[in-house]
Amino acid sequence: MLRRLIKPILFFPICIYINSHQNLLSEPKNNIEEILQEKENQIFLNFSEIKDITLKNNQELKSLENLVNSSSFNLSSKIAKRYPSLDLQASGLPKYISGKNYNSNSPTTKTSQFSANPSLNIKLDLIDPLRGSEIKIARDNYEIAKNNYEIKKKDLIQEAKSRYHKLQKSYQDIKNKKSSLNLSITSLKDAQSKFDTGIGTKFEVLEADAQLSRDRQSLNEKKIQHQINKISLKEILNISGDIAINEKQKIMGFWNHKLNKNITEGLNNSLSLKNINLKKSIQQNQANNYLNTYKPNIYISNTFASAFSKGDSLSREINSDKYGSSYTNTVSLNFGWNIFDGRQNKNLYRSSKAVAKSEEYSYNNFENVLKTNINKAYLNLKLNEEKILSSVKEISSTKESLRLARLRYEVGISTLKDVLVRQKELSIAKTKNINAIYNYNLNLDELEKLTFLEISNICIENNNSTNNEIQSICNI
Repeated sequence: MLRRLIKPILFFPICIYINSHQNLLSEPKNNIEEILQEKENQIFLNFSEIKDITLKNNQELKSLENLVNSSSFNLSSKIAKRYPSLDLQASGLPKYISGKNYNSNSPTTKTSQFSANPSLNIKLDLIDPLRGSEIKIARDNYEIAKNNYEIKKKDLIQEAKSRYHKLQKSYQDIKNKKSSLNLSITSLKDAQSKFDTGIGTKFEVLEADAQLSRDRQSLNEKKIQHQINKISLKEILNISGDIAINEKQKIMGFWNHKLNKNITEGLNNSLSLKNINLKKSIQQNQANNYLNTYKPNIYISNTFASAFSKGDSLSREINSDKYGSSYTNTVSLNFGWNIFDGRQNKNLYRSSKAVAKSEEYSYNNFENVLKTNINKAYLNLKLNEEKILSSVKEISSTKESLRLARLRYEVGISTLKDVLVRQKELSIAKTKNINAIYNYNLNLDELEKLTFLEISNICIENNNSTNNEIQSICNI
């Protein structure tokens, strides 16, 4: 009698557990799924369009473009000092004077007169010690502004490409996790079926269910990350609405340039190194300017002055119809010389020279940093080539291992644990491949930015390869 009471009590939670798993396999979409499926009007975005869209839409580039224009106008204003200046002045247009002059020894006189006194002055600097250096400084600043624009443009394009690769990677991560989830559902069904027929254990069911829960959680995390990556790409491209890209991940090209060429071209074409040289030149010209203040300034001027009047001035009787005019023209050679200022400009000269010297050390330091970055990007590219090849082979191997493990489990000569381990190994191998392709593409973009060389669509090694086996990146 006691045994009859115990059996239903023991099997009641198991029945509840089985029903809960059946509901779990067919559970409705959760809140995360509903949020991620909210779609707007989609814009399909090709990888080849990244550069043009970035240049067209990015607000930071538009800001730097205005700074370039500002430097250009400043240069034009300094060059204008080479040309003569023309000033027009007028003392009243017109000017009316009225008054009375009383003196006990002479008759009283009156004034009532309209007058105008325009003058025209032309000035031409024959010798201006500061002009040449100021023009050179303005020209260097203009070149720096242009280089800064190009540097930022390359940085933003690389960042946009990086976010595109990351979004593409997240598609593959989701696909991989969905595949793992499907395998876990199959494993759970197999474990449940064996348990129902009495040849399996409850532990295997629990183990399969735990793996299913982990895979479902991992899939949701990848979906959230995918949405974040999409928002990040839209932000840098300044695009509103939803976007869609080619979900298939692939290597974006081949790097056929040797390491020595990468370093040489990178150093020769680096805009940052050019900017450091330009900053050094600015400081040297500024130092020369401080010394040039001790040199004389010579200029020629021509002043044409005229006067027009109507009415009387200092007359006993006012004649309103009286008028007159006069003019003078003065041509002069002028000279100015700042002889002593308490050594103020001399010390400023030394200060600018010290800053110019510091730019030399900055150049050497950045040159070493650039060499290091090119070396790291190139070596990481080669490393990721090897990772792509090894991960492809690993995927093939783990697929076969999983197939055999499932067959052994079905015939009862292996455990579900072995199947889940092989299933996890397959997911890891796919993740390695996804990450390797992603990092390879990032290295390509980085090398293109650092060296100013181009990514090729043709793999040189492929011309010498006659074997169909995957032994080279060219065969991927």
